[in-house]
Amino acid sequence: MYEEYRVTADTVPAKVKITSQTDDYVPRYFIKRPQIDDATEALMTQVRDRILTEVEVSKEEFVDSSELEHVKERFRAKANEIIEEVLPDIDPESQAILVGNLLHDMLGLGDLELLLHDENLEEMVVNSADEPVWAYHKEYGWLKTDLVMESEEQIQNYASMIGRRVGKQISNLNPLLDAHLTTGDRTNATIKPISTQGNTITIRKFARDPWTITDFIENKTINPEVAALLWICIQYEMNIIVSGGTGAGKTSMLGVLMPFIPSNNRIVSIEDTREIRLPEFLHWVPLTTREPNPEGKGGVSMNDLLVNSLRMRPDRIIVGEIRREKQAEVLFEAMHTGHSVYSTLHAETAAQTIRRLVNPPINVPQTLVEAIDLNVVMFRDRRRNIRRAMQVSEVVTDYMGGDAEMEPNTLYKWHARDDEVKKKEESREVFDRLNLHAGLTKGEIKQSIQDRKAILNWMVDHQINDVDQVGKVIAEFYQEEGAVIDRVKDDAEPDEVLDL
Repeated sequence: MYEEYRVTADTVPAKVKITSQTDDYVPRYFIKRPQIDDATEALMTQVRDRILTEVEVSKEEFVDSSELEHVKERFRAKANEIIEEVLPDIDPESQAILVGNLLHDMLGLGDLELLLHDENLEEMVVNSADEPVWAYHKEYGWLKTDLVMESEEQIQNYASMIGRRVGKQISNLNPLLDAHLTTGDRTNATIKPISTQGNTITIRKFARDPWTITDFIENKTINPEVAALLWICIQYEMNIIVSGGTGAGKTSMLGVLMPFIPSNNRIVSIEDTREIRLPEFLHWVPLTTREPNPEGKGGVSMNDLLVNSLRMRPDRIIVGEIRREKQAEVLFEAMHTGHSVYSTLHAETAAQTIRRLVNPPINVPQTLVEAIDLNVVMFRDRRRNIRRAMQVSEVVTDYMGGDAEMEPNTLYKWHARDDEVKKKEESREVFDRLNLHAGLTKGEIKQSIQDRKAILNWMVDHQINDVDQVGKVIAEFYQEEGAVIDRVKDDAEPDEVLDL
C-alpha cells in the first residue's frame, strides 16, 4: 500500500486508499464513502422530488455559474428542513452527509465530486461507462479508481450540465465540448459516435489557492534570479511568450508572473476557455470566446476579442494560447503598436517556438516575431513528476550575407542531472531595450535584478505565498522601492514591509 488519507466534499467525508496490491497493471485508487441503506435511499428520492418542487430556480440561475452558490444554499436549507421532517431522529453528522449527497446528485457530478475535492489529484478522466474512472495523482501518476459511471446517458447528462453553465452545448450536431466548471477546472467532453468506445469527460483541475512566484521558487520550478529578471522585464512592459508541452505548466507560469504588473495598469485577458486567474487587486477585464448557436449566429471568436480589446485602452493584453494565423497577426500587431502582450504556445524548446510562429499554421511574418522580448519554455519531467522553467531566451536576429536569420539566445537553461537553472549566455537584446526604454545602464539593471532577487528570497524565507500578500509586497516596492529594499536587507518582519 502507498498511502491513506481523507477528503471531504460538501460535508460528505471519504477515505482514500492508494495501493499497488491489485491484479491491475497500474496502482488503484479506492475511495470509501458512507453507504446509505435502501430504505433511506428511497426516502432521499422523495426528498429530492420535494426540493425540486418547492425550491423555485429560474433557468438563468440554474445555468449561471456565478449564481450556483446561491442556488446551492437554497437547496441545502430546504434539504435540511425536509430531512428533519421525515427523519426526526437523525444525528447531525448523518444529516450533513445526506444533504451533501443530495447536492452532488442534483447540482454536481455525483461521486466525481469527491475526486474533484481531492487536492492530490491533477486530472480525472471518464472514458466510458464500461471502465472505471481514471485519476492523475501528483505523486503516483495515473491511477485506476473504483468509481464506475452508471451509464453512457449519465456521462452525457454531466457533460450537458457542464456546458449549459458556461453557455455551451454538446449534442449529436456538436459532439465536442471545451468548457470549465464553476471552480475554474478545465473540462473537455466527447460523445458517441465521435468517441467510439463511449462518452468521455476529462477534467484538468487547477489549484484552489492560486500559485504564486514564491511557491514556484520554493518548489524549484523557477529560481530567484530568473524570476527577478522576468519581474523587471514585466515592469518595463516587455512582451513574453511562455511555451512548453501539454501539462508543462504554461498557464500556471503565466498566472504566477502577472502580479509583477503594476496594479494601476489595465489588463485585458482573452481565452477560449477561462483558465487564467489573476489576483483581485489587479485592474483586470477577462474575456472569453463564444460558440455560435445552432443557426450559426452569435459566435465570438478569439480574433473578434483581440480586435475589440485594442479599443478598450489596455496597458497589457494576455492571450490564453496562440493557435491560429489571424489571432497571431493581431497579437503581434498589438505588440508593435505599443501594447505589452503575454501569451502561451505549444512548443518544446525556444528554437521550436520561433519555428512554430514563422511556419504554418500560425505563419507570422518574421519581422513581427522580433517584437517578442523573452520566451520562457516550461518542461514537465514525467519520470520525477516535476515542472521546470527549462529555458529563458530572448529572440535575436542575425544578418548573415544579407539574409536575416532569427534564433533564440538562451540566457538561462535548466540542467536535468543536478536539477538546477544556470546562466548560459549574456543578454544581447533585453538589456539594450531596458536601456533604450527605461534609461537603465547595464550596471543598474544587474543591481535591480539583485534587489528583486533579495525581495523574492525574503518572501520565500518568511513564507509569503498568499497571492494577495505577494501582490501587496510588489505594490509596496513600486511605491516605496528604497524603503522595501532596506527593510528586506534588514530581514524585517512581513508586517514592517506590508504596512509601509
